[in-house]
Amino acid sequence: MDQFPNPMLVQISEKLVIGKKTEISLANFNISEIWEEFSPKIKEIRNRVFPELLSITIYQPGHFENFSIVKTFEKWAGAEVESLEKLPQGLDHMVIPAGEYAVFHYKGLPSDNRIFQWIYSQWLPASEFELDQRPHFEVLGEKYKNGSPDSEEDIYIPVKRN
Repeated sequence: MDQFPNPMLVQISEKLVIGKKTEISLANFNISEIWEEFSPKIKEIRNRVFPELLSITIYQPGHFENFSIVKTFEKWAGAEVESLEKLPQGLDHMVIPAGEYAVFHYKGLPSDNRIFQWIYSQWLPASEFELDQRPHFEVLGEKYKNGSPDSEEDIYIPVKRN
């Protein structure tokens, strides 16, 4: 699909994240619940690194082998913070390790998963990379508009060279 751009390759430093998490599968992909739980807490976060929010996915090793839509994974609604001190009550924390990421800028409906299908089934196998076992995430900035075809976000896929 030529409608999706090739990624930028970036090296990120470690990120501290606070937020809400849940176990989910593609067969039961109701992420609105964690965003509804997390959103009221955002104003209580005093040490955010930037205003953008993070939608994070943590896959177990081998998740994409013998792929099934009922395999579960961990999904987070979160924000990057400077430190884990003075966290609002009821939020979890995690660390996104430093490493290389392929970053895809996406414009379109957030619910349209064709870009992910293209990344994993076409771009990745044709590239010089393989998935690295680190969190995948999307950065949801001021141009992110849930439910809008004009929505924009950056998709970060953890990679390592073959």
